[in-house]
Parts: sequence; structure tokens; C-alpha cells
Amino acid sequence: MNRINPKKLALSKWTAVHPQYQQKHFIVTQLFYAEDDKIVACEIEAVINQQTYTIDWHELQDSGRWLMGWQ
Repeated sequence: MNRINPKKLALSKWTAVHPQYQQKHFIVTQLFYAEDDKIVACEIEAVINQQTYTIDWHELQDSGRWLMGWQ
């Protein structure tokens, strides 16, 4: 399990354990907040082709799917 500080999530770098379509390295580009100022989702951008995806930020805690930094 990856330990994530939500305050440092913006612009953090991640590596997909099982890359799809040659997209392995990602950067968090945007955070989405609920009305109570808690993070509910984040937008990640693939470094290779700049495609963006919106995911629940808790998915990044799964070390079976995501590694911190660029590996």
C-alpha cells in the first residue's frame, strides 16, 4: 500500500505496474474537491502522449497497480 499525503498529491509522478497502450508514466495534473474540501478524484496525464484520465485518488494507494515516482 502506497502512503499518500493528499496535500502533496498535485504534480506527483506515478508508474503503472501494468501499462496499457505503452502508457506507463503519469503525472497528477489536477485535483477535484468535494464541498467539504476533501479530495475526491484526480486527473492523471500520460507523459508519452498527454492523454488524461480521471481516477479516484485512492486507487493510487494500491501498490499492485501504481508505484510512486517513475520506475
